[in-house]
Amino acid sequence: MVSKRQVRVEGHRRKFLAVVDATPECEKAIHYTARRVKAIDADLVLVYVIEPDDFQHWLSVEDVMRAEARADAETALTRASELAQQYGGITPELVIREGKPVQAISELINEDADIALMVLAAAEEGDNPGPLVSAVGGSKSAFPIPVTVVPATLTDEDIDDLV
Repeated sequence: MVSKRQVRVEGHRRKFLAVVDATPECEKAIHYTARRVKAIDADLVLVYVIEPDDFQHWLSVEDVMRAEARADAETALTRASELAQQYGGITPELVIREGKPVQAISELINEDADIALMVLAAAEEGDNPGPLVSAVGGSKSAFPIPVTVVPATLTDEDIDDLV
């Protein structure tokens, strides 16, 4: 069930969501989002989704792999948080989820009624813009909020000029 957005309710603040991953275009999304959040005095949520498909081994191996994946997620979020601070002076909320990315992100959006917009960056190379961007472009959007897609070809100056 989709929760009603709460950004107009007293005590709530609009949040923008950016997805953190290992792709080179991820920094573009963080840059744009941090600048936009700063410009409109909103909050920033950074989410990293750990995909559990890699954990199909013996229990002890699974535990080690899960711990390593969590450490990787924390490292990526720390770096993304530093970028948000650099680009917008923003201290973001950091979230780690486990699951399929589209489903995990949809659940986060439904749980946090202050999230009003998601920012993704399209892949620079090839015909595939990335799985999350593809999920937005389908006939039934996977997300119950607007999504801004930042082209990976934008320079830092281009992004600064847009906000």
